[in-house]
Amino acid sequence: MSETVPRQHAESRHLRQIVAGVSNGVILVSIDQRITWANERALTMHGVDSVEALGETVSDYRQRFELRYRNNHRLAEGQYPMERVLSGEAFAEVVVEVAPAGNNETTWVHRIRSLVLVDDEGVPDLLVLILDDETERYNAEERFERTFNANPAPAIILRLDDLRHIKVNRGFLEMTGYAEEDVIGRSVYEVDVLEGAARRELAIERLKEGRTIPQMEGMLQLPGGGEKCVVLAGQPIEMGDVSCMLFTFADLDGRRQAEDALRQSEERFETAFRLAPVPLAIVLRDTWRFLLINEAFTRETRFDAEDAIGRDAAELPLWDSADEAAELHRRLRREHSVLNVDMRLRTKTGTVIDCVVSAAAVDIRDQACILVAAQNVSDRNRTGVEVAQAIEAAMKEADFTKAVVEQLVRQRRATAPVASGGLTDLPPRARDVLGLVCDGLNDAAIGETLGVSRNTVRNHVASLYRKTGVSNRASLVIWARERGITGAG
Repeated sequence: MSETVPRQHAESRHLRQIVAGVSNGVILVSIDQRITWANERALTMHGVDSVEALGETVSDYRQRFELRYRNNHRLAEGQYPMERVLSGEAFAEVVVEVAPAGNNETTWVHRIRSLVLVDDEGVPDLLVLILDDETERYNAEERFERTFNANPAPAIILRLDDLRHIKVNRGFLEMTGYAEEDVIGRSVYEVDVLEGAARRELAIERLKEGRTIPQMEGMLQLPGGGEKCVVLAGQPIEMGDVSCMLFTFADLDGRRQAEDALRQSEERFETAFRLAPVPLAIVLRDTWRFLLINEAFTRETRFDAEDAIGRDAAELPLWDSADEAAELHRRLRREHSVLNVDMRLRTKTGTVIDCVVSAAAVDIRDQACILVAAQNVSDRNRTGVEVAQAIEAAMKEADFTKAVVEQLVRQRRATAPVASGGLTDLPPRARDVLGLVCDGLNDAAIGETLGVSRNTVRNHVASLYRKTGVSNRASLVIWARERGITGAG
């Protein structure tokens, strides 16, 4: 473009044809403040389709468009780039946001340069504004800024030409305890994020070359003393036209504390599992393949870890009844836990033991498992059955005496816990019936003694079964003897 704009109409027309094809927006303003011409690019950057829509004069333009600096400060009268040029001010570049007056939703970002064309005598003849559309770039930077600030991952941005920190997010400040003013503008030597890095020499070399710094462990020095163990990495980025390095960090202290807590928890679980007096096993949920058994499991079943680990319950075999095992599996799939199920387990030697089994679905190290507990109740069941059978057999004999019952009760007390319930819960007539049962009378004799029907006696006996939790006369006699009832007297 020549240094002067000829006054001749042909030359002016040729000049405008040349300018119309350039990629920048161009607006021509005459010395008398009239907007004389604008190319298509300039119109597009204002959202209009004619020069008249820009305004006839500079004052009209100010009424139609609102300009703000990037800090959201609105330009007052006399500060618009057109007005500054008209006042004789020259500027190489100014960046402003442009929006139609009263409509801040639609905005553009213009980078504006000025040019004054003079005539042959050097007198200003035409004012030129050259506009670059920076809208997309600034929008991208704004999105990055919002994302950077909102990102909970600690991050800091270093300018490469002078190695000074120009941005820091809240995540970094909260992790380290720095204040923003302690970081922004400080050099990498003052806030050295690479100090203590596992491969510091490589990181510095990459930083000088503006290349990616791979992940590595580091030790950040904290402003109040102490250190913070982190994983850091560096990624080259452009901030506008400025080459920078984006450092991101992951706090290893929290992860290590979580790992330590998990390890300690696992150690406590393993100790409790191994030393628990009840037989315990952990199996895979889908296959019932054993992962772990405790010492009590080995003691009761004779299967040790070498026998069980890696095999399923059917292979051992553990269950005496396949039907019982299948029902347990179905309940676990439906309910996720079962309690106190009577089952029979087979030991390594082939012996069958009566157990009360409880099981629950658990997740262990991302594996779907089942924790199984099996309490051997064979001795308890055998003792109760033997005592009941002895009493029933004795009651059939003519020489059945209270002394025999007392002896059996003492044996029962030595081998079984006392049942729940008490004498105060029994009504007087039920207590009379209980005493006569202890005397060995049958239902007919009790009814005759009390003057009631045999059916009434049966109802009282059935009520006694419910209240005491027993299921036969022998167990009822034991229950009464344990509470001092020896007969009706």
